[in-house]
Amino acid sequence: MPHIQLLSPRLANQIAAGEVVERPASVVKELVENALDAGANRVDVDVEQGGVKLIRVRDDGCGIEENDLPLALSRHATSKISSLEDLEAVASLGFRGEALASISSVSRLSLTSRTESQEAASRVEVEGRDMDARISPAAHPVGTTVEVRDLFFNTPARRKFLRTEKTEFNHVEECVRRQALSRFDAGFTLRHNQRTVQSLRPAETPLDKERRIGSLCGQQFIDNSVVINAEATGLRLWGWVALPTFSRSQADLQYFFVNGRVIRDRLVAHAVRQAYRDVLYNNRHPAFVLYLEVDPATVDVNVHPTKHEVRFRDGRLVHDFIFRTLHKALADVRPDDHLRGAVAQSFGREAATQEPVGAGIHSAQPDSAWHPGQAASGQSVPSVSGHSYGGQPGAGAPQQEWRASDQMAFYQSLNAGGGVDHGQSQQPVTSPVMTPGLTPPVDSDEEPPLGYAIAQLHGIYILAQGKAGLIVVDMHAAHERITYERMKRALAEQDLKSQPLLVPLSLAVSQKEASLTESHGEELHKLGLQIERIGPETLAVRQVPALLRGADTEQLVRDVLADLIEHGQSDRVEAVTHELLGTMACHGSVRANRQLTIPEMNSLLRDMEATERSGQCNHGRPTWTLVTLSELDKLFLRGR
Repeated sequence: MPHIQLLSPRLANQIAAGEVVERPASVVKELVENALDAGANRVDVDVEQGGVKLIRVRDDGCGIEENDLPLALSRHATSKISSLEDLEAVASLGFRGEALASISSVSRLSLTSRTESQEAASRVEVEGRDMDARISPAAHPVGTTVEVRDLFFNTPARRKFLRTEKTEFNHVEECVRRQALSRFDAGFTLRHNQRTVQSLRPAETPLDKERRIGSLCGQQFIDNSVVINAEATGLRLWGWVALPTFSRSQADLQYFFVNGRVIRDRLVAHAVRQAYRDVLYNNRHPAFVLYLEVDPATVDVNVHPTKHEVRFRDGRLVHDFIFRTLHKALADVRPDDHLRGAVAQSFGREAATQEPVGAGIHSAQPDSAWHPGQAASGQSVPSVSGHSYGGQPGAGAPQQEWRASDQMAFYQSLNAGGGVDHGQSQQPVTSPVMTPGLTPPVDSDEEPPLGYAIAQLHGIYILAQGKAGLIVVDMHAAHERITYERMKRALAEQDLKSQPLLVPLSLAVSQKEASLTESHGEELHKLGLQIERIGPETLAVRQVPALLRGADTEQLVRDVLADLIEHGQSDRVEAVTHELLGTMACHGSVRANRQLTIPEMNSLLRDMEATERSGQCNHGRPTWTLVTLSELDKLFLRGR
């Protein structure tokens, strides 16, 4: 065994560089964070050849004193913390003081800086080979410029692991995007090979912030997102979450910041995933840009070399706060929120605020355009079968009249027949069912978001007319969501009933899992589970939720214990229960080829507008879609 000896400063720095400097984007991250910590209002990033040849980061921050320049390139030298108390409540992005030392050990680095009190700037240069700092005078405004050239020039083995120039620059661009999302008060410029890729001014107003989000994440994300702003018990969560219909095939549009620091945290990911649980289609991922503000003393940012992970003092409190906030926000989404996004994409954001949406499009051709509320003779037909559909004085009362009476008969017929009209299911509908003489109501500001039904297509879809255009509703999927939410609400209003097992189920588990059932006995009881420890590594399951008596009890219990170990809580019973309710709702909902009357269709539309998460069925499929007047005009080459 060789003798123990101290590593040389150069070797120690290169080992540290293995943790800090993975690729050019890692260098950009550290340098931009230093600039922001220095109070910069403007950060300019220039890279060449993906960052391998050159990385230059320039800022207008407070600068570094000439005497401190050599120390800035030394290991564990920093101005950001000076005591244990500072470390326990880190308020800056960087704090370890080893980034510059690590970068300089694997590159040719120069740092030029000037403070406001200095008349001239100074430059310090160092190369990875000898690590000797050389200081010289220089010309530079107040602020700092760091140049990193020939990354990994002295560690060719590391350089072999770099990807193509395009791939490395994509990582750099993503790094700058995250920093720009974290600090709206600072401006950012990114150039690659002398070509400007991003140029962002400081964003102070809410509109400016939305524009920056749209520039970095895409305008469609903003058009299809819900604004979040919630506070509770020393926590604040704000930002944007996308509607479930704006889901992604990959988790590539998910940004979460804690006190301005971008992180990837399993606890946060689980809370977000749980909030989107029954509104996302299979294997789809939500999109969000969220900011969590907490007391710095309650979060530990010193748990990972790259500082991408954090540890919360009360992780369960944070998890529940994030979940409840997003769950409520998504539940409150109604069809008009979806319509706003769809219209904004079709006409642009300016057109989305016009009332009515279609008026400006068709007003240029008054003779040939068909206006809502006009029959062939040009006269409006305010009522059908004695029911008014809005647009006329006093229309609100008759509308409530059919909701109260027709809706009750509608659902009674569905429940009585299991959701299937057996008398008509043998004959498929081959043409729309249109009530003779029916025309949509006259435009009014009080028109419901989903408009008014005008026909049924093939016994599957409801066709409705709204201000924005044609709304097509999958009546089975829509009724499935309505039924599902009602069953969930009914279940929540009463305790989850348990059912004893005739023969208790014996399970072999680890000692940790067995101890967990004793410490979390009350929580398990709330879930409808009675689990008793009968040995060091043996459990007996004596009661399960009555609704889940046919489920795989052993797998359910093991999944619940795994959740308790991972997250300190489990929603597994609720998830399985909701899955069962979803199946029941599916079988109890209106089926295809069930012919509905116009009042029944309108009743379903009004219930969709009042139901949580009505934009998707229980399986995440959309329940309705909009074909705007603009899109219809394009189909028929109108206005050309």
